[in-house]
Amino acid sequence: MAGSYRDLVAWQKSLDLVVEVYRITEHFPKSEMYGLTSQLRRAAVSVPSNVAEGQAHHSKQEFRHFLRHSRGSLAELETQLLIAQKLGFLDDQTAAPVLDRINEVNRILAGLIGSLKLSS
Repeated sequence: MAGSYRDLVAWQKSLDLVVEVYRITEHFPKSEMYGLTSQLRRAAVSVPSNVAEGQAHHSKQEFRHFLRHSRGSLAELETQLLIAQKLGFLDDQTAAPVLDRINEVNRILAGLIGSLKLSS
């Protein structure tokens, strides 16, 4: 567990996801600024933040705990993106790459959680 959270692929990919979410929500209706836009952004920011916080605890058990929170935030983010699609704020072409990135980060987090269990 030595090193920095910045070296973790999970953190790097989830940081890219945050940028994508901010970019796509720029075009949401202004009436959603304190609604769905804010919720999407908070859920996205939570993913790399939990990875960083968990790694900083220097405990495998704590790290796993925070990685699970990151996965929960990903599920929340995915749900909110699907809601945005249904409301017509996002078209399929815009949403698809973001949903793909969510799945990628989720797989990476699952692998990281699994590796921490194996090496406990």
